[in-house]
Amino acid sequence: MGYRPAQRASNGKALRKPAAPFRARLVIMAKVPIAGQVKTRLTRRIGVAEAVRFYRATALAVVGRLGGQPFWETVIAVSPDTGISAHVWPRGVTLARQGRGDLGARMQRPMRALGPGPVCVVGTDVPGIEVEHIRRAFRLLGNCDAVFGPAADGGFWLVGMRRRPRVINPYSNGVRWSHAETLADVRRNLEGHAVGLTERLNDVDDRRTWHDSSASSGAESGHTRSEYCTPSRPPT
Repeated sequence: MGYRPAQRASNGKALRKPAAPFRARLVIMAKVPIAGQVKTRLTRRIGVAEAVRFYRATALAVVGRLGGQPFWETVIAVSPDTGISAHVWPRGVTLARQGRGDLGARMQRPMRALGPGPVCVVGTDVPGIEVEHIRRAFRLLGNCDAVFGPAADGGFWLVGMRRRPRVINPYSNGVRWSHAETLADVRRNLEGHAVGLTERLNDVDDRRTWHDSSASSGAESGHTRSEYCTPSRPPT
């Protein structure tokens, strides 16, 4: 499966397909665990072999925990695109190619391509993601236009969108990826929309967080959550 434009008949008109059912969908962004292509920042701290081992174990644990839940349809979006045929993915899951572009473009692609209903996107870098975290994010989308799971490094581990009445684009202007202000930049692009925040969790990109992940669920101590939406305003 890929995020592809509608197929067209020989006369150039789009072929009519049955309407997709309205339902919640969870997209898990995952990379094929290849040395030098996953956890590159962590690799510099703990070595190639250990970083690949960590990523493979974390990715399969997250997919195993979140995939197959009755609360949403799960799609694994694979990078690189050729990795869709790799033998590392569990059987019985829906696979899609992430496609080209920066991280924002690749996360926005399923928001535009999937059938009607709210969509949440997560990565496979956060060992502490639990089913209840995702359920809470979908509940927030009952009233929010968008929801984020903040990461301790200034980014985010989850983005969700209600996608009604239209799909909004949080990455339209000046997002500094892998930066302490990444989430702030994204929220600035959503000024005027109702934005909710769920739990703050730790990504694992250095020796300290890698060490901590072995002894905990990955949740930051003293984490907070929001069960309501607020209009997004530029950070002051």
